[in-house]
Amino acid sequence: MKEEVKLDRTDKELLQLMQDEFPLDRSPYAVLARRLGLTEDEVFARVKRLYSEGVIRNLRTILNSQKLGTCSSTLMAMKVPEEDMRRVVGIVNEYMSVTHNYRREHDYNLWFTVTTCGDKNLVDTVEEIKRRTGVSDSDVLDLPTTRVFKIDVRFKFVNDGEEEDE
Repeated sequence: MKEEVKLDRTDKELLQLMQDEFPLDRSPYAVLARRLGLTEDEVFARVKRLYSEGVIRNLRTILNSQKLGTCSSTLMAMKVPEEDMRRVVGIVNEYMSVTHNYRREHDYNLWFTVTTCGDKNLVDTVEEIKRRTGVSDSDVLDLPTTRVFKIDVRFKFVNDGEEEDE
């Protein structure tokens, strides 16, 4: 378990903006800087620090594949020996089509979603991941999406009236 990271109010405001209103601009960090009353270098330094501390794991777009109409997704579960977990996770994380990847306390201890759109074929992507990781078919569950129950999970980093911790 990693040590908890202490966030100041500016960190929280930055994370909130990055999550909810990331600027579609040629210079997104400059836009964020103006919103926060900081310089672009200060914002970028904070983002780099939050990334190095593990607060930010990835910065990417997650599309609503249902609305695009040309996408398909599946939930994958794998039984991965503990001594092989780091290698397998590294391979899974290489795929931009993997939108979530997490460990579970279960026989199937690695779970992730794969979403492909356009020319990329879901079955081919899943087969490639299985081949590259070397996890046997008997240790993999492929649970295709048939109905979406939850989408767009968001965190609230900044509460109105929140007191600054010193």
